[in-house]
Amino acid sequence: MSTCIITLCYRKIIDANAAKQWDKLVFESSYLEFKMQAQNYSLGTSFTTYADLVKNVPNAHRLAGMITLSITGYVQQLAGIVPDMLNNVGKRFLKFNKFQLEVINSDINDKTKHQVAINFYTEQLIWHHTIENFLLLSNYNPAETENEEALTNLFQVQPYVNIYSLKKLQ
Repeated sequence: MSTCIITLCYRKIIDANAAKQWDKLVFESSYLEFKMQAQNYSLGTSFTTYADLVKNVPNAHRLAGMITLSITGYVQQLAGIVPDMLNNVGKRFLKFNKFQLEVINSDINDKTKHQVAINFYTEQLIWHHTIENFLLLSNYNPAETENEEALTNLFQVQPYVNIYSLKKLQ
């Protein structure tokens, strides 16, 4: 395998069954904001679900952007470290520089139907090798020369992790 520069995307799904405190805060905040903002689009209609609003009401697709503002403070608390993803020795190591919220499902009248995903996009990484279901990764720094020693992380591929972009190193 040739060495590549990659960006990973981790899709963290948060719903009413959230167990971790941070997830619960994001759930509550995003639902409250959805409920407040969706009322502006549902006024005078019988639509209460996110899907119905997006399908039938002009500009309702903007709801995700409005809800993003309500969770930005919680994302900032992560200090640029992707949650839930650990290397082989149990340490968080993946840094993200961009995130995107998407509303999967929601209903103004039923909080249990609210479900969002936060997509975390990592900084660029060098993918050195694959060992079974593990990726051997290091941080990418274009200023470093090829022959310098690289500090690496062995990372087991997990559900909801995707190689978002890929570029072969020359």
